Amino acid sequence: MKPQAAPEIADIVSLDHEGRGVTRIGGKAVFVNGALPGETVRLQRTRKRRRHDEAVVIEVLKPAPDRVVPRCAHFGICGGCSLQHLAHPAQLAAKAAIVAEELARIGGVEPGRWLPPLSGPVWSYRRRARLGCKFVDKKERVFVGFRERGSPLLADLRQCEVLAEPAGRLIAELATLVGGLELRRRVAQIEVAVADNVTALVLRVLDAPPAADLATLREFEQRHGVELYLQSGGLDTVTPLSPPATPLRYELDGLAAGIEFAPTDFVQVNGELNRRMIGPALELLEPGPGDTALDLFCGLGNFSLPLALKVAAVTGVEGDAALVARARANAGRNAIGNAEFHAANLAADVSQAPWAKGRYDLVLLDPPRVGAREVLPVIAACGPRRIVYVSCHAGTLARDAGILVQEHGYRLAAAGIMDMFPQTHHSEAICL
Repeated sequence: MKPQAAPEIADIVSLDHEGRGVTRIGGKAVFVNGALPGETVRLQRTRKRRRHDEAVVIEVLKPAPDRVVPRCAHFGICGGCSLQHLAHPAQLAAKAAIVAEELARIGGVEPGRWLPPLSGPVWSYRRRARLGCKFVDKKERVFVGFRERGSPLLADLRQCEVLAEPAGRLIAELATLVGGLELRRRVAQIEVAVADNVTALVLRVLDAPPAADLATLREFEQRHGVELYLQSGGLDTVTPLSPPATPLRYELDGLAAGIEFAPTDFVQVNGELNRRMIGPALELLEPGPGDTALDLFCGLGNFSLPLALKVAAVTGVEGDAALVARARANAGRNAIGNAEFHAANLAADVSQAPWAKGRYDLVLLDPPRVGAREVLPVIAACGPRRIVYVSCHAGTLARDAGILVQEHGYRLAAAGIMDMFPQTHHSEAICL
């Protein structure tokens, strides 16, 4: 066995993009799990790399003023959270600093003004999650939860403080449920979708459950007031255990019928923050009743439909055809007739699509982590006077903001963070 490195004492100077403390020892950067800026810690190096090393805190010798006691008993082992030991205002400040640094370093841009941070609930907020599920032979029981930090193994969770209720308190119950099935070794994951009106849990089953297991699952549904789905293959195999299933729905201001979605659909993770961000995002666009708007990566119509209430017409474009169909249905259920939706791969050349040849006064886009570089020329050719860019990845946002400014003549008028993922290092940002 390799001898373990000797413990070292170091001062932590900053946080990296994964929520780890950063120090330099002998001129080499060391990323330290569990350490915060301003602290002096005793650390143990765990991995050596060419450009940096990784380490964990053994002891905090001088704590930072912003250090707090983590709320979750599993923090530090479970990989679901990385910042529970940092007070929430300091989390916001750290995320804002990362977005500012990325805009400057990658995009070469600085906003004309910084928007105040937008935040919502910091616990029990996460309404979508994919939990691992595995029967562990050595423990002779089922584990349900997120993976351990830096490991492929599932953390031994009993509950989750960031999952929306009732899902957060059902972790141990789900492990007991699966452990009591004949199929216990053939349940691979549990997908969580907490809607405003019902909680759905999708069990990925590798074999068809026998009758006794189906009875056990139905009893769990009734006892906990949730709805279970079974998934044997692709998304087209997701079926309710006890049909007919209740349509999942979340509410948005101005939409009497809300937004309906399927239990495996993409929705913004933090439901309350999503409600709070739509108004400010649309205000940045300054929509008028005669304007036309383009919403790219529109999903279920999360931004498109509220925007349609303020402009003459909205065109939404999304790569997932199933989401496009549901966006159209959501428009119909809310009696919105001035929004149309199209399916298109926005990572490919879409310049010849009929919708791409139109002129739009306003553009809103909310791409995945890879950003929107391929569609930026189409956006610029549409001639919008204002573009609002919502992003879950500061690096690709900075890259794309730089392209819009340096290649297409726009200016970065405003930027800010929206705390979609409290207690984690992930950040959501918005730019005008």
